Amino acid sequence: MFGFIIVLLASFCFCFQNVIVRILFNEQTILGIFPTGGFVIPNLQNSFLLMFMRMVLVVPLMASFATKLYPLTWQDIRGLGNNEARPILGRSLLGGVLMFLYLALLYVSIGLIETGIALTLFFTYPIFTSLFSWAFLGIPPTRFRWMIMVVVLVGSFLTIPYTQTTSDSYNGIGVIFGIASGLAYALYTVNAQKTFEGIHPVPFTWISFATALGLSTLSLFIWQGDNTNLNWTPMWVGGFLSAIVTLSGHLMFTGLTQRHYI
Repeated sequence: MFGFIIVLLASFCFCFQNVIVRILFNEQTILGIFPTGGFVIPNLQNSFLLMFMRMVLVVPLMASFATKLYPLTWQDIRGLGNNEARPILGRSLLGGVLMFLYLALLYVSIGLIETGIALTLFFTYPIFTSLFSWAFLGIPPTRFRWMIMVVVLVGSFLTIPYTQTTSDSYNGIGVIFGIASGLAYALYTVNAQKTFEGIHPVPFTWISFATALGLSTLSLFIWQGDNTNLNWTPMWVGGFLSAIVTLSGHLMFTGLTQRHYI
């Protein structure tokens, strides 16, 4: 029961962080009362910018209380420099690459299609997680998990938008990116589960955040855009809120993964 409640809370965090992204990308009417949003054009460069703004806040935020969550955080991170710990370091850095990849894909998907559809497609990740766990960790899905996978697959298929109009030509790309983000997050989850055999979730998660920050920074240099007319205040507010729920969601999910609740 405890694991189920934490899964719901973590899922809420992931949903809320992506609703924030949708509001930043497109004007929305909050609670049917007042319109807001549309502060930045939904394109690839701005997706990297929003990801950078989220990560540049979440990395020091987690570092500030990492030792309260796990006192040996920095000692374990320093220990990854030893030769025998290099495989764990490699998997921790891979976690950051996969985190960057799933966020980038999801941001673009949210910018192209409705948030609810993008999130539904992203939450196909349990299907991929079960299959990857079977392939890479030797953990076959139970009969109950097979049933859940079928239900998730059918539900996701029913949410895919169908259109005959050229004005919605980006829907196909948005759907593909939404599913791909779920696949990338499933790989992140399986990689985390394997890595937790040698490292605590707190240092692993911090390394993943720091790696994603580095990659998003590098992406801004590669895909440069005009940032002179951006409305920075709501973007930073959105980035701060996203940082809080991102950190909360990842810590809850990685903690559950370590305890084999999921």
